[in-house]
Amino acid sequence: MQTLVVDIATTFVDDATALATGLGRAVLRLAMAPIDRIANACDIAGVLAERRATFRMWRASRDQARHGGRRFSLLGRISPFRHLSHLT
Repeated sequence: MQTLVVDIATTFVDDATALATGLGRAVLRLAMAPIDRIANACDIAGVLAERRATFRMWRASRDQARHGGRRFSLLGRISPFRHLSHLT
């Protein structure tokens, strides 16, 4: 019974953290939009577009290495052993 309570509390905290992170990113994107428009208008040599493309490729390769080809599973999200998935 205690592990169920701990699991529910951990899930709640994880969801609250994800919600706060998402809202923070949305507010930051909204606040930075005018600055991004000015930066894109002033980017004559195309340096910003090149940096974005390089960053996207780097992030995609990092995510592939991190996940290692694992598939998404709904049962994995509610499993009490989900925090031990890196051991498999």
